[in-house]
Amino acid sequence: MPKLDAAWTAIQDQVRNLEGLSGAIGLLEWDQQVTMPAAGGALRGPTLGVLSGLHHQHLVDPAFGEALDVLGSAVEDGSAGPLQAAAHRVLARAHRRAVRVPEALVRRKAEARSTAFGAWMAAREDEDFQAFAPALGELLALVREAAACQPDEGHPYDALLQDFDPDATTAGHAPVFARLSSELAAFVAEVQGSGRELAALELQVDDDGLFALSEELLRRLGFDLRRGRLDRSQHPFTVGLGPQDVRLTTHTYGEDLLGTLKGTVHECGHGLYEQGLPAELAGTGLMAAAGVSLHESQSRFWENCIGGSRAFFEWLAPLAGDFLPEVALDPEALFEANSRVSPGYIRIKADEATYNLHIALRFELEQGLVSGEIPVSELEEAWNARAEAVGLPRPDRPTRGVLQDVHWASGMFGYFPTYTMGNLMAARLKEALERELPEVWAHVARGEFEPVLAFLRERVHRRASLVEPSVIIEEACGEGDPVAAFMAHLRSRQGEAYGLA
Repeated sequence: MPKLDAAWTAIQDQVRNLEGLSGAIGLLEWDQQVTMPAAGGALRGPTLGVLSGLHHQHLVDPAFGEALDVLGSAVEDGSAGPLQAAAHRVLARAHRRAVRVPEALVRRKAEARSTAFGAWMAAREDEDFQAFAPALGELLALVREAAACQPDEGHPYDALLQDFDPDATTAGHAPVFARLSSELAAFVAEVQGSGRELAALELQVDDDGLFALSEELLRRLGFDLRRGRLDRSQHPFTVGLGPQDVRLTTHTYGEDLLGTLKGTVHECGHGLYEQGLPAELAGTGLMAAAGVSLHESQSRFWENCIGGSRAFFEWLAPLAGDFLPEVALDPEALFEANSRVSPGYIRIKADEATYNLHIALRFELEQGLVSGEIPVSELEEAWNARAEAVGLPRPDRPTRGVLQDVHWASGMFGYFPTYTMGNLMAARLKEALERELPEVWAHVARGEFEPVLAFLRERVHRRASLVEPSVIIEEACGEGDPVAAFMAHLRSRQGEAYGLA
């Protein structure tokens, strides 16, 4: 046992180094999108490159690998404890993948991400995709080079998917997207043939009042603002530096009350997960979400399953009036406007029935970009043509199409599918919650969110990375068909609003 004890101590020391560097990188990336002056990118890129290189050095350190080998042997012979076995599963996989990628490539990617982000922001201002294309092309080349370092994957895109979900594959995702897209197209056609029209919410509210309402929403849903904060950014996001420091952002649209609040509640779901991770797992490699799709299940659960319910709007309408006295909000009007099916340009503003069509579009484009079938110079036209093919309107300008998302400018190829997989998981969690807590909607209508958060804390958050995400979902929900669960959820919301059986 002394050899195992020494190895475990060395592993924990190195993981604390990795956690510290990850926190510093996350804080600088948060600052880049929230408070950094526009000209700061020239220095931020090299700084992030240095820190990313240091993180990579610690992860691939041969001594770390040797300690993991000792731990692996202890797992095999049964002398390691359950927590140590879980840590080995997570850390050995991360070490193995990282060793294959040269440090110089890691640094170049970090610098290219910073450059691409600045180019993306400028291109959005000018509605000019071609101004962004060179920076995107350079970053994509580095992404492809890094993916090629994982030669045992079945498809070049698999290596990118597995940066976010350990067991994700192109072959596994493709039939899910095909079936879901088909069923969604049929559902949208059914809605459009229902003969019923739902009114959009047309009003203008004060941005500052909307931001104050967003902060209050966080508090009411259970986000601890002593251990987190909310700021504004171009694109809403969450950075978890640990359960004691979780940074959320939102984007206020005075002309789009629901879009703003949906974005805030979405990020709140991420933040609640981060704050619910067990702090005692620090230094083990396990104080993290088991996968990004599982993380997205939390944001989509709060945004749609809870935040899209009639009960939620019954509670929200009077609360919103305290912050936005210039408008009178009717709960039923909010519910119907939120349930409105209307294929649009913007993913983050999409209704639930068409949202996953946006993801299907990106899933196909990313595969084409990674394989080289779609040159970056032709991406805008490929996007526009494919949007029409999946049932979305053809963009009339780049910010309504290829320039709308920050993900590619951040090098996050392979991330988009996690939104759809998260939606499917969220629908299953909703079914499980309703079985366990039949009075849930009465609680929500009264603004009592503690029972909902307690369910998620126990079933998801506290499990961190102790087991694989599929195990967490199966044990929380039992066996089930995720696509069927999601379609049942849509019928209980948008289907009901349109009077469908």
